[in-house]
Amino acid sequence: MLARDTSLPPPPAEGAIEKPARGNESYIALVWRRLKRSWTGMAGLWLVVLLLLMAVFAEFLAPMDPKATDIAFAPPQLPSFHDKDGNFVARPRVYALADSADLDPVTFQPIVGPDYEHPRLLGFFVEGSPYRLFGLIPADRHFFGSMDGQPVHFLGTDKFGRDVLSRAIHGSRVSLMIALTVVFIITMIGTTVGMVSGYFGGRFDVWVQRFVELVLAFPQLPLYLALTTLIPVTAPTNVFLAFVIIVMSALGWAQMSREVRGKTLALARVDYVRAAMAVGATDRRIIMQHILPNVMSHVIVAVTLAIPTVVLLESFLGFLGFAVKPPLISWGLMLQDTATYSVIGTYPWILSPVGFVLITVFAFNALGDGLRDAVDPY
Repeated sequence: MLARDTSLPPPPAEGAIEKPARGNESYIALVWRRLKRSWTGMAGLWLVVLLLLMAVFAEFLAPMDPKATDIAFAPPQLPSFHDKDGNFVARPRVYALADSADLDPVTFQPIVGPDYEHPRLLGFFVEGSPYRLFGLIPADRHFFGSMDGQPVHFLGTDKFGRDVLSRAIHGSRVSLMIALTVVFIITMIGTTVGMVSGYFGGRFDVWVQRFVELVLAFPQLPLYLALTTLIPVTAPTNVFLAFVIIVMSALGWAQMSREVRGKTLALARVDYVRAAMAVGATDRRIIMQHILPNVMSHVIVAVTLAIPTVVLLESFLGFLGFAVKPPLISWGLMLQDTATYSVIGTYPWILSPVGFVLITVFAFNALGDGLRDAVDPY
């Protein structure tokens, strides 16, 4: 009788279902697999990536210099695939506005219309206005624009004749920078205060929460307007921008700390935290090694949902003239041109920055919802 080789695994029992061998997934891999199942979450992720790339490579993606002036309130020039005779052409083109030989029968002014005799061909990686990529590398290539370097206004111009699309692309840099900086400061302060307050508890927690309630009780909008008016108009732009970031951060961290404190109160009573206390682990080690990793999932979701709130707040304050001062460009500052109904009715393309704000809000909200379902599917 042959002896059985004990080094080999025993054969499966008859009728048993053999499970395929598979390595254990990490928490990040599990969250990523769940996120990929949500089409809204993935759409938000790709839009966020595109928005960040647009902000980083604004000079390259903008077809024109955002400070260059041309015809005031020029309408958008839409790409066309037809020539002057209506025949289809493969290369897209735009037709600039020019005065025709016909006169208006009422005003006797030349009728302005497309100049079909001199089309401007469009292309990618065209030569245009010079700039410095990242402030260091000199370049003059733009992602798209006219082949001959002539100005093209895909979204029209503002009251000073500046290209709206180029200014909106450059404005994404300031608007997103303000939002990301404010949310970073809010996250650092709110997470730290919430974890420390919830972990130590007792009288310390009571006094900290009373201070948090005091911050939450402030009427934020009047306080924003009051604090931003403390800086004189002649102050440098960087000082004004830093002050706005500080004010937004000082009034926004309290809600984050409340949420993190609630999570910490529940985690401080679980078995592995009590075991760490029993073996003599320091408070700093318990907070950093046991509590922080477990609240990070909630913090990440809260961050993605807080960014669109700050973007909307910056746009609103910029519209009122309390966020960004020229020569900086932001979406809120661009919306100052829409202060009168006559301008909106006559030149509706001035509202184009609203589209960028809506896309940004949708992108981060969709990503936040997808992450929330992926982190906690139940």
